Amino acid sequence: MIELDDEVRARLAGAIESGNVLTAAYVDTAGKPHISFYGSTHVHGADSLAIWVRSPDSELLRTIAERPHIAFLYGDVSNRVYYTFEGRCRVAEEVRDRVYEEMHPLERQFDPEAGGVPVVVDLDRFTMLSVAGKVVQERGA
Repeated sequence: MIELDDEVRARLAGAIESGNVLTAAYVDTAGKPHISFYGSTHVHGADSLAIWVRSPDSELLRTIAERPHIAFLYGDVSNRVYYTFEGRCRVAEEVRDRVYEEMHPLERQFDPEAGGVPVVVDLDRFTMLSVAGKVVQERGA
């Protein structure tokens, strides 16, 4: 079972201020690896993340139908806390306003007209590595 706690929520919410942005990786429509920064990444639910894709014609959005799998990497080197998130993304128009409002205010400044696309990532696996050890949570486990 995946249960993102308040610490994970706080770290992702403060990632921009702390300089610990999240990196997303997926396989694009040409079958090639693609890596992007997503400052809009935030905890959406106990077992999901959400991102705001500013460009409606982005490669990620074209990829979702055939290759929904995506991974995120968060690293706080100074505090030795590292997260990996693995899951499946989907366009989530039903929560458009919520995703836009919950992302970092700085990210909203880049799309003040809210013309982007909300994407929810249903997590299959979450791994945390810190000085306290390694914790792995999996959907259905």
